[in-house]
Order: sequence, then structure tokens, then C-alpha cells
Amino acid sequence: MFSNSIKIFLVYALACLIWGSTWLAIKTSLESFTPFLSAGLRFVIASTFIMLILKFTQIRIQRDKLSIRLYFLMTFFSFVFPFGLVYWAEQFVPSGLSAVLFAINPFFVVLFSYFIISSEKIDFFKLTGILLGFSGILVIFYDTFNLDFSSYTLGMSAIILSACLQAINAVLIKKYGGHLHPVSMNFIPMLFAGIALCIAGYFFEDMNFINFKSTAVFAVLYLAIFGSIVTFTSFYWLLKRISVIILSLIAFITPVIALFLGWIFYNEQLSINELIGSLLVLIGLLWANFGNFVKINKLKRKAVI
Repeated sequence: MFSNSIKIFLVYALACLIWGSTWLAIKTSLESFTPFLSAGLRFVIASTFIMLILKFTQIRIQRDKLSIRLYFLMTFFSFVFPFGLVYWAEQFVPSGLSAVLFAINPFFVVLFSYFIISSEKIDFFKLTGILLGFSGILVIFYDTFNLDFSSYTLGMSAIILSACLQAINAVLIKKYGGHLHPVSMNFIPMLFAGIALCIAGYFFEDMNFINFKSTAVFAVLYLAIFGSIVTFTSFYWLLKRISVIILSLIAFITPVIALFLGWIFYNEQLSINELIGSLLVLIGLLWANFGNFVKINKLKRKAVI
């Protein structure tokens, strides 16, 4: 039997690997499906599988007032808006750069945690790390400061907004959703989000674009089963066991995987500004969370003494 710490490490590593590959899978799915429809199909399929899992495992869906409010929150701030923005943005932004831009998520987690979770404090490491990461974002956007609001620029902005929405959702679930089961809590939000996104796709997107390429269909299925069920179940399982800030570090591990896969399969390249900015974002993230490791080591030393 694995110890609890090994289980946490393995689940954490699995989430990083899968989420790192989802950026490329989203790009592949957009070869055959429109953005909202692709995201909607992903969540409808995922919720269908979750329903079967709940039926065979007899896991109950919490129906108290707090749970219903959290389901509503997750529907829009974890799925509809964040993924609608990401899918739309990946029409114009390379998958690797998309993952790097989304890596701003831990900064928002730190900020929202400070105001929402009383035990969270912004120390020297977090403050300087945030400044480093923000400078990286400025470098990435440097060429767009002439107010050229192209689809590429708007796409990058959409990904950062998505990261912000996901952050506030994670912090609120951390504070109020401890009673929710990591599997059942995804069913209702994914189902409603999937239906909403499919409806949005039908009314606002060109359905004539749709063509069922096998690679795109496989990508949607992969995103539904692994990129949704496995990852979000893992995420909420981990959220009950480790710090939300430590969990948010997934966001700077996944860009490395995404950049590598984008380079292999789509020959994606980063400009000098984007490369330097990306490095600053990742260094800032590491530095912002370095204080946590320092505190852990101090506590261990005290425990030994």
C-alpha cells in the first residue's frame, strides 16, 4: 500500500502530465469543431461518464443549499467562461504560449487567498514573485502596447482572464467546498456547462465548419475522459489535502509539457519577447512559492529539535 504522501505525489504528477497535454488536444479539436461546440461536447461527454461512475459506485450528489450554490459557481467560473475563453483564444494563440499565459493563475490564487482565506499571507517571496511574473506578462505583451487589438492580442488577454476566473473559483471551493465529493461535485457543473456551451455554439458559431476528422474526435474524447474527469477529480481530491497555493503550482509545470508538445506536433515557436516573458513568469512563480518550502523546512527543524 502507498503512503498518503506518495499518493498525493502520484496524483499531482498525473494531473500535471494530463493538463500539460490538454492545450495541444484543444488545438487539435479545433481542426474539426468550433470553439464553444468543442468545449461543450467535451463536458457533455465527461458528465455522461461521471453519471455512470456515480451509478455504479453509488456515490451521492450533495443537494444542500451550499452545494447548489457551489455547483452554480463552478458551472460558470470553472467551466463556461474560463473554457469558453481558452477555446476561443486557441484559434489565434499557440498552445504552448497559451499554457504559459495561463501560468499567471497562481498569482491570482495568492491574491484571492489573501483576501478570502484568513490564514494566507503575502510575504516577501510572494510579493517579489508576483512582481517578477507581472513583468513577464508585460514583456510578452510588449509588442501590443500600440493598442493594436488584433485577435492574437485579444486571445492572449482572454487566457489571462480565464486564469483569473479559475483562481477565484479554486479559492472559494477550497474555503467552502470541503464537504463535496471530488467525483460527484463535477457532474452537475460539467453537465450544465456542456449544454450551455453547445447552445452558445449553435447560435453564435458557424456550424458549416464542422467536419469529423478522426484526430479531432479522438482529441475531444481524450479531453472529456482524461482532461476533464481524471484531472478535475484529481484536482479536487488534492484540494482537500494540500495548500491551494501549492496545488496552483501545476500551472507552471504544465507549460513546459505544453511547449514541448506544441513544438513537436505543430512546430510552434516563441518570439524573443515571448520566450523572455515566459521565463520571467515561470521564475516568478517559483520564487513566489519558495517561501512555502522555507517555512516547511523550518517547521521540520523545530520538530526535530
